[in-house]
Amino acid sequence: MRIRSITCFYDPKFNRDPAEISRMAGLAHTASEAFQQAGFEVQTTRLATTPFPGLLPGKTIAAAQEYAQSMEAAASKVAFSFLSLGPAAPDDLASYALIPEMLKVTENTFFGGVMARRPGGLDLAAVRACAEVIANSSDITPDGFANLRFTTLGNVPACTPFFPAAYHAGGKPAFGLALEAADVVDAAFRGAGSLQEAQQRLVAALDGYASDLAGAANRIADQFQVDFKGMDFSPAPFPEERCSLGGAVELLGAQIGQYGGVAAAAVLADALDQGGWQRAGFNGLMLPVLEDAILAQRAAEGSLSIKDLLLFSTVCGTGLDTVPLPGDATAEQICPVLLDIAALSLRLDKPLTARLMPVPGKRAGDMTEYDFAYFKNGGVLALPDAGVGGLLASNETFDLKPRHSYR
Repeated sequence: MRIRSITCFYDPKFNRDPAEISRMAGLAHTASEAFQQAGFEVQTTRLATTPFPGLLPGKTIAAAQEYAQSMEAAASKVAFSFLSLGPAAPDDLASYALIPEMLKVTENTFFGGVMARRPGGLDLAAVRACAEVIANSSDITPDGFANLRFTTLGNVPACTPFFPAAYHAGGKPAFGLALEAADVVDAAFRGAGSLQEAQQRLVAALDGYASDLAGAANRIADQFQVDFKGMDFSPAPFPEERCSLGGAVELLGAQIGQYGGVAAAAVLADALDQGGWQRAGFNGLMLPVLEDAILAQRAAEGSLSIKDLLLFSTVCGTGLDTVPLPGDATAEQICPVLLDIAALSLRLDKPLTARLMPVPGKRAGDMTEYDFAYFKNGGVLALPDAGVGGLLASNETFDLKPRHSYR
């Protein structure tokens, strides 16, 4: 198991001292050394701010681009690997259109777009705005890679340590941990004699790691007088079969994309719910298609579809991630997929995201051709031919109550 990210949360308006970013970087460096001494590899340190619409000096493209570049330079100067400037939100619909413009002039800065939240409900105009961001960002680079740095948010809380969903709600600085633990799942499930034993082995392993991490994290929080928000044990994979969540699910006896796969995924997700660690973010099953060797393989074989991934989203905890789409995907085709994710997030009362990546020049069924250490090339997935119409095509905002409220 590795620490994917030590994510620091920073509100530029809470402390306007320019040295505050340096202090947060000092926290990340101290934490990294402490965790490494405890036997954990730390991959990255990251900085997430409050949502960018409240920080921009003006709402013009030029002002947005200048702000994004200056913040990226400030974060890079103190050795943060990546920066998140948070999401656009329905209160300021014009801010969504600024995201592709900021993606064009940055390299390591991430953004989000809120589709649904509680309180607030599902905003149909925001869903369409997010679809337009994805479509308009697909040709920023020849490989469509800019969309790796954008995700849509459904019911996602602040201080989620995984990017691109990370943002700070404001106020006192904080930090959290995003864990890469698909190999722990694989080890726990391999050789288990029953589903119950598989779950028990996984929970015991993760609780043990969490105990070791929490002690060091709380000491660092006290030292720097910040809040430790907790750990996100959504077991992120690495694109090797030894660290594949798709492979771990299949160890239980059902192939991803076939009947029985959702039941196997539910067993894994249920085990994550049993852990006793301090939680931040998703803490659910993560199925990022291009970051997982088995998922990429199933997509290439044609046995995994977007509908399958939506079905998995009903029992998992993150939604759709690094999903390759045809390069000519339109906002109208993307919108229904996002609408389903937004509705699920409210109806199931959990955080879900969608990070969709139209790949220029590729059609459904083609293989991606990325040369990226964190990706495994897989098959491009098909989109619906048409968008939504009728009342779902309006600008209405409406609430969806979670099912448990009717008991």
